[in-house]
Amino acid sequence: MGRKSPYPEDFGKDAVALYRAAAGKRTYAAVAADLGIAGESLRTWVRKNENQAVPGRRGTGGEVDEPARLRAENAGLLKAEQEWRLEREILRRAAAYFAREVK
Repeated sequence: MGRKSPYPEDFGKDAVALYRAAAGKRTYAAVAADLGIAGESLRTWVRKNENQAVPGRRGTGGEVDEPARLRAENAGLLKAEQEWRLEREILRRAAAYFAREVK
């Protein structure tokens, strides 16, 4: 087991978020240099964060989560489509009602 980090846990989370915000534009070393920490520390925090994204799985983390994310997104889109159809039907009926009232 390794030694405890001298940095607060929140600092590590913020550093990971900063690295991810760079989204491939900056290296571990560049972000770490800005924060005044070692590049390997940042790399370790990013890897730990990826492993926590999928409980029980070590490795990249993103691939396993992708199908679940897509299913949830699809369910949200289907719900939005159902709401849109209902709204459209209500407006169609309201237009027909007011058209009869005008005549």
